[in-house]
Amino acid sequence: MALKAIVKSVISGDSLVLRGTPGPQGQIPKERVLHLADIQAPRMGTSTREDEDWAFESREFLRALAVGKPITFTSTHSLPPSDDVPRDIGTAEINGVDLASELLKNGWAKLKELKREPTEEDVRKKELEAEARSAGKGVWNPHGPKAHATHYTMPTDSQGFITEWKGQQIDGLVEQVKDGSTLRVRLLMPDGDHQFVNIALAGVRCSRVASKSGETTEPWGEEAKFFTESRLLQRYVRVQLLSLPNATATPFQAGANAAAPPPASIFIGSVLHPAGNVAEHLVANGLARVVDWHAGMLASSGGMERLRAAEKTAKEKRACLYANAPAPSAKSNGTAINGNTRQFDATVVRVWSADQISVVDRESGKERRLQLSSTRGPKLSDPKQAFYAQEAREFLRKRLIGKHVKVHIDFIRPREGEFEERECATIRYGGNNSNIAEQLIEKGLASAVRHKRDDEDRSPDYDKLMAAEQAAAAEGRGIHSGKEQPAPKAPLNISESAHRATTFVNGFKRLGRIPAVVEYVAAGSRFKIFLPKDNQVLTLVLSGVRAPRTARNSSEASEPYGPEASEFATRRYMQRDVEIEINDADKSGGFIGALYLNKTENAAIALVKEGLATVHGYSAENLSWAQQLYDAEAEAKSAKRNIWKDYDEQAEQVVEAPQEEANGALKTVYIDVIISDVRIKPSFGFSVQILNTEGIASLEKLMRDFSLHHKTVASTAGFTPRGGDLVSAKFSDGQWYRAKVRRASPIKKEAEVTFIDYGNQDTIGFADIRPLDPKFRSLPGQAHDARLSFVKFVSPESEYYDEAIGRFRALCEGRKLIANVDQKDGQLLHLRLIDPNDPPSPNDLYNSINVELVREGYATVDKKGCRYLSAYPGMVKKLQEAISIAKRDRAGMFEFGDVEEDD
Repeated sequence: MALKAIVKSVISGDSLVLRGTPGPQGQIPKERVLHLADIQAPRMGTSTREDEDWAFESREFLRALAVGKPITFTSTHSLPPSDDVPRDIGTAEINGVDLASELLKNGWAKLKELKREPTEEDVRKKELEAEARSAGKGVWNPHGPKAHATHYTMPTDSQGFITEWKGQQIDGLVEQVKDGSTLRVRLLMPDGDHQFVNIALAGVRCSRVASKSGETTEPWGEEAKFFTESRLLQRYVRVQLLSLPNATATPFQAGANAAAPPPASIFIGSVLHPAGNVAEHLVANGLARVVDWHAGMLASSGGMERLRAAEKTAKEKRACLYANAPAPSAKSNGTAINGNTRQFDATVVRVWSADQISVVDRESGKERRLQLSSTRGPKLSDPKQAFYAQEAREFLRKRLIGKHVKVHIDFIRPREGEFEERECATIRYGGNNSNIAEQLIEKGLASAVRHKRDDEDRSPDYDKLMAAEQAAAAEGRGIHSGKEQPAPKAPLNISESAHRATTFVNGFKRLGRIPAVVEYVAAGSRFKIFLPKDNQVLTLVLSGVRAPRTARNSSEASEPYGPEASEFATRRYMQRDVEIEINDADKSGGFIGALYLNKTENAAIALVKEGLATVHGYSAENLSWAQQLYDAEAEAKSAKRNIWKDYDEQAEQVVEAPQEEANGALKTVYIDVIISDVRIKPSFGFSVQILNTEGIASLEKLMRDFSLHHKTVASTAGFTPRGGDLVSAKFSDGQWYRAKVRRASPIKKEAEVTFIDYGNQDTIGFADIRPLDPKFRSLPGQAHDARLSFVKFVSPESEYYDEAIGRFRALCEGRKLIANVDQKDGQLLHLRLIDPNDPPSPNDLYNSINVELVREGYATVDKKGCRYLSAYPGMVKKLQEAISIAKRDRAGMFEFGDVEEDD
């Protein structure tokens, strides 16, 4: 009697495995083996014996013809079952085609020697065999099979094999399905060899199926195995090897650099069929669970995202393994458990550790301490981790302190033991909304937490965090390097005593501004400072001001506005990169000086301006910026800020100083400058850059970006500059600079330009001029036109003119100088230039390069051009003394006698 079945697989060119159709309730169908009667095909090999000649080709012919197709078969003889699987000898047809005849016809099987009288069918098959033999088909091919080696065991050098083929797609044939997510695949290597490998599907795990007696099959294991078998068994696929089965190595684990691992019994990889990735279909049908730690292999390609979507679908349908899964938590942007908003903009004010920060909600002003979701940083308390803990903390500080961030509270970690309840959040910053936890993990400065399978309390970017960790482990970065870094040395406290502090004062004074980090804010005007270069800490007390005190313990009371001053200083300066200047030391070992944020913001002035500190007259008296302190205090009083809330101006009877006259003396404010250009045509003049400003620092960055921009951007064809245009112009040194067109000649195709950041002028051809890109326009020009105050050089017609200009260049050009602005004429600065190596003394306030040029006979008093001269009687006296010395010594223009001066 003819029976019907589906061909599950082909054992060899003469044997097939058949299965029935699934039952009405999805029951797994029974299987049986059918050996085709009267024919014999070459036997396939095993790990202990090689393939017979043409075995693979013979089986491949029958596989392509039959696998997955319905078959009609007749059993002529039953054999003893194997592992409870019935075995038969018989005949089979597919779509009316006899399989044995097809095999004989194409030369992929031979007739067995018959022990019976041949029938007509036997004769026909004998003729088919004879035709195939005469045509040299199949096994009768006189040239023999194409040589190839078949390796039935896993590669001995597992790591080397993965390293060579990782990420590449290799053609393969699925030979066995051990369970829904574990396959045995024949890889068809590019060199022609066949390599058998065991593959665990990346990203998923199916229930295990019993392979031995006594083992128990896990729920839904058989269904998952059948799902994969019916779709992939003996089908061609593309295999992408991804990893060995070991999870990411635990950082700081003992023996991290042990000997090479033994040969692996399985690889992790993706198996891709033209119909899709079977792993995703398994999860979507509830027959596999997602394996979190595989995320690192799949996240970058989007594979993990698709698996998560499939998992969501299965949970919504309550399919198979997910029948009892909890409903997905709705993580909205609404209200968190403790009544705070889940999503908000904030400013980072403190970094506590490698995975904890404090932020201030920009809307409510409330400070919140946050844990980075699904992130675990190294511990400072563990000597093996301390180095990386400090590196991680510094990384967060550099990236986040004072920065605007977007916070999303992912979940609340409840109180546990000695650990308080903590809000766990994803922190994003910058224009690209970068996840700081992902960057931290990618640099090997933290690891991703391994959550339990059904733990929904995790980062929404969890898969990306796992991918970042795998990248860090693969590159051996940070905690994955296996290197034992010594614990950082504790910094030296140089404020330990007054005696120790005093020994450092003079050295600090010579250094001027010193780069530092605010480690802690003890009060509004008292800071703990860390000097990274020298690994030292000190206490800094702001000079010139007094801030209200804060209580040191519960038994004390804070002075009014003491907590507010402390909070202001904490939020503004805590853990910031700053510069400090030291003036003196106090009796307790604290250093007295100034603190600067962003090079320009003086912390003392900022506190006074906010009404959170008052000017201390005695200590402010000798400060170069004392007037700025008094101006800031006046502003705070006028606005009635904080301390000055109840200030009564009339009661204080403050008398304002009269306004300065147009040609009156200006307040003395010393600035650091450098001469950037000296011009002698059409008349003498020069340009300066004002140092120690944010503008100069911004200019350095702008010029780097400017240079890169002009290496990649092509010239603008046909551009004609006009007078007043801001442009990019190439100077004679071959570099591009910002410039302003003074006048342009379309006929000569050239323009006279002034380089706005350096002050020099040149005539440039149109070919070397481009429009100035808008992104380089925001920074004002850094060159300021200037002239010498009070004096003028000898006449250009004088034989001493060139010598005078040369002397000015020798004294000033290319050097850092101190300058005082004595008068402003529009944008033109009248400057008194001072050699920093020969500064004015209290007894000689007007000592300057201006005076020295007069004393050497190269300049004289400019009474007409400097109408403010009379406002500086001390300078007039000094210049008269200089002229007297020049005449006495017959210096310069006075070599042959007196020179007539201006009236």
